[in-house]
Amino acid sequence: MDPGTLQGLATVLALLAFVGVVWWAWSGRQKQKFDQAARMPLEEDSDKNEDK
Repeated sequence: MDPGTLQGLATVLALLAFVGVVWWAWSGRQKQKFDQAARMPLEEDSDKNEDK
């Protein structure tokens, strides 16, 4: 295998990994987890309030 072929295969694998991550992130199964994570900064932290 020459270097050009290896670079081409690496590019294809990187593209497939990117598409896989995008697919996973936009899947309906992840919506509840991501919505909960998005609200975390807005929720009060009970541990910090106890120290005051």
